[in-house]
Amino acid sequence: MKLEGIRVIDLSVFLPGPYLTLAMADHGAEVIKVEPPGEGDPGRHIGLSDGPSTVFFRNLNRGKKSVVVDLKDGAQREALLSLCDTADVFVESFRPGAVDRLGVGYDAVRARNPRIVYCSISAFGQDSEWRGRPAHDLALEAESGLVGMTLGNDGKPAISGLPAADVLAGLQGLSGVLMALLRREKTGVGDYIDISMHDVTVGGMLNILGPTFAEDRQPVPAHERTTGGAAFYRPYETRDGRYLVLAGQEPKFIHNLLRAFGRPELAEHCLRGPGPHQKPVIDFLAAEFRRRTLAEWQDYLATLDVCYGRVNTLPEAFAHPNLVARGMVRRDESGRRHVGPPIRFRHEPAQPALCEPGLGEHTSSILKKTSE
Repeated sequence: MKLEGIRVIDLSVFLPGPYLTLAMADHGAEVIKVEPPGEGDPGRHIGLSDGPSTVFFRNLNRGKKSVVVDLKDGAQREALLSLCDTADVFVESFRPGAVDRLGVGYDAVRARNPRIVYCSISAFGQDSEWRGRPAHDLALEAESGLVGMTLGNDGKPAISGLPAADVLAGLQGLSGVLMALLRREKTGVGDYIDISMHDVTVGGMLNILGPTFAEDRQPVPAHERTTGGAAFYRPYETRDGRYLVLAGQEPKFIHNLLRAFGRPELAEHCLRGPGPHQKPVIDFLAAEFRRRTLAEWQDYLATLDVCYGRVNTLPEAFAHPNLVARGMVRRDESGRRHVGPPIRFRHEPAQPALCEPGLGEHTSSILKKTSE
């Protein structure tokens, strides 16, 4: 596998850091999850369980090894630093300054191992005036302006089902780590990566910034191309109370559907771009889609060249034949379902270990080696 032979020390908890190191574990890296004594990663106690761990924890920590280290204990801290001597990557998600106070910050680790690639994930970044402020995903989505662009039908801010700041931080962190490892092949020297969840969320909104950058104004989500202002990029209710979405605004999709519905003249509204002028098309399509059930529309739309999607529940989504066929739904020996690795290689594909570590399961075996 691509990352075989790479050793990762992971001091992160909850979602962004574990999401980063999960991808590395799935592709062959040895990920050593360092957990505090007591309850360990808080993710071990979030949500429902279907086995020895919560689904939340096992989804993010399969294939990793767990060691328990009290960083306030000098001997245990030294054992961790000794482990860093043989590591390639170090990931942490404490508040800025915490790892330095605990004696495992970048400078301390780099002094022992100049090849280390050290990634810190925080809310506002290491050098920000807001560096000490606590914040999780929703707060960063709000500060970045994303929540202000995610409005319900009542026009009020809504909570997205996807933790965008968390996931983007994990993905950008993974990109940074892999870039630094690639560069190290030429220089022999590692690097320090400062991932701000605030930064990455802003960096993920590049497609909706036209009104702000061009005219210095807040976009009106209900009038914009991908947030409600386009008849061919929005959800519609069906006769049975279910929903589908139209999700393609290319002229060919617009013409194909409106011709099939006997209203080709409505296309001109859509071809002028997003905005209130598309309301007649939205109203027409809303009335049309209420005429049949979701299943009936699926059968019909499949005969047209139209970009659409069925709004699935999560149980329906994980029974989707495409996901199943592509190996994105996997089962372990106990029958528990797992989300497969989304990064697919033709050569050396991922081989995820579909089991999560018990708290401190590998403490003795791993830390014993560093003291020998």
